[in-house]
Amino acid sequence: MYQYDQYDQTLVDERVSQYRGQVRRYLAGELSDDEFRPLRLMNGLYLQRHAPMLRVAIPYGLLSSDQLRVLAHIARRYDRGFGHFTTRQNIQYNWPKLEETPDILAELAQAQMHAIQTSGNCIRNVTADHLAGVAPDEIEDPRIYCEIIRQWSTFHPEFSYLPRKFKIAVTGASHDRAAAQVHDIGLNLTRDERGEIGFRVLVGGGLGRTPLLGHVIREFLPQRDLLSYLEAILRVYNQHGRRDNIYKARIKILVKALGPAVFRQQVEAEWEQIKDSGLVLDQAEVERVRRFFAPPPYEPEAAQDPGFEQWLRADKSFATWVRHNVAEHKVAGYRNVFVALKEPGAPPGDIDADQMEAVADLADRHSFGQIRATHHQNLLLADVRQADLYQLWHALEAQKLAAPVIGTLADMICCPGLDYCSLANASSISIAQQINEKFDRLDDLYDLGEIRLNMSGCMNACGHHHVGHIGILGVDKKGEEWYQISLGGSSENDAALGDILGPSVRKTEVANTLERILRVYVEQRAEGERFLDTFRRIGLEPFRVRAYAPGSNEAKQEEKRYAVGY
Repeated sequence: MYQYDQYDQTLVDERVSQYRGQVRRYLAGELSDDEFRPLRLMNGLYLQRHAPMLRVAIPYGLLSSDQLRVLAHIARRYDRGFGHFTTRQNIQYNWPKLEETPDILAELAQAQMHAIQTSGNCIRNVTADHLAGVAPDEIEDPRIYCEIIRQWSTFHPEFSYLPRKFKIAVTGASHDRAAAQVHDIGLNLTRDERGEIGFRVLVGGGLGRTPLLGHVIREFLPQRDLLSYLEAILRVYNQHGRRDNIYKARIKILVKALGPAVFRQQVEAEWEQIKDSGLVLDQAEVERVRRFFAPPPYEPEAAQDPGFEQWLRADKSFATWVRHNVAEHKVAGYRNVFVALKEPGAPPGDIDADQMEAVADLADRHSFGQIRATHHQNLLLADVRQADLYQLWHALEAQKLAAPVIGTLADMICCPGLDYCSLANASSISIAQQINEKFDRLDDLYDLGEIRLNMSGCMNACGHHHVGHIGILGVDKKGEEWYQISLGGSSENDAALGDILGPSVRKTEVANTLERILRVYVEQRAEGERFLDTFRRIGLEPFRVRAYAPGSNEAKQEEKRYAVGY
């Protein structure tokens, strides 16, 4: 993985020193709330319902075991013993004291970590496929380009105060596991007819209050032109993006207003002026960065060990875990193991300090000392010898990190919601618990098959509810928590925004409504169809009719609303 040089370390250390002075002046009353706000946001600090929240960057989701131990120490020393992994491959702490946040950043800096640009109107943490470098369907390792973009964008003087936050995702495989189509910029690595590496460039995707899918503005951008083209896109946005209305300030609104063709013309015109400048990405720089992501020393004989197949036959529980939580690897004899942060009874994405330290130890033992954060709020141990899987499974079970639910209804994405977030309208964590209690049998989950359930506590869509096969959005109605359900979303190659089912449902009825929806799927599905496939074949109406079946609380509410012209 990437290692800081003297410039990286100096930059991060100096930012800690600056921030320490800013906090001191704020606490002394020398800075007003309005003056301090942009300063703290640029260092990842939010003011939430109960305490500050600190968001720590995990560039392209990659951690060393030592870094995870530092995160565990911070959780134990400065928080309440746990952290929360997000859909953007970051970790958040929900209970730090404001006066101690400079000390946290100082300890992060010692471990080559930071919270720089995890908030604010700037280029945020660049994300990638969690299987980068190990996926069988990979064209090129996207982490190389994520790191190059990170170095280019950090403290970029022209793009530190954009009209609104800006998010970039890079994927290097045929299967999009980075949700590239719902980012401000999505980059798909590809090859041209000569075999040269380049990028398919999408712009204007995003969720939140106005969800939109990105538009392709270049089918093939040569590797050498990556940074200059990104610079051109950001310049057009910085010049023409709206600053008078926070809800219309994202680049997706500008692309929609101009139209993708006109936006592309403006980008191309800007690019013509700078493409041959010092921003040319030469092959020597790509190779320099590539060396940080060299493959680990795989053992050729790993594929010959018969123990894995023997344990698959001997232990049905182990075989079940392998089927759901273990993914194929590009090297024979190795597998990718999902560490499930979806134990029933715990908030999705949460992990305590003891568990972090245990995962760090397991990474040293089985995964060359590295851990990845996924978009679905789990962790991943790549590069595990299949001969070690049985031992690893037992170790993860002991830590309650082996729930065999990856890709099922129980593998839900869930933002912190009203339990922590000052922006939220409704709780998310309690709804996750309600759903887990309703669908608590593994056999039932497995029969339902692949379902992506995404949940957000407000329109900001931190839980990516718009692109869930089933999406749940918390809304406030006269001080009460209600939940709007959408169906048919996807964040993968077949990206789509979900269709709203109908009127929102009461908090107590969310799981019951899901049960009726899923009965339609079970009754209507064809052989081998996923929930998403069935929805796309039969449409919304059969689900809507059953969800608001006569006699249900939802049906009564719907009748009442229509009666009064709601």
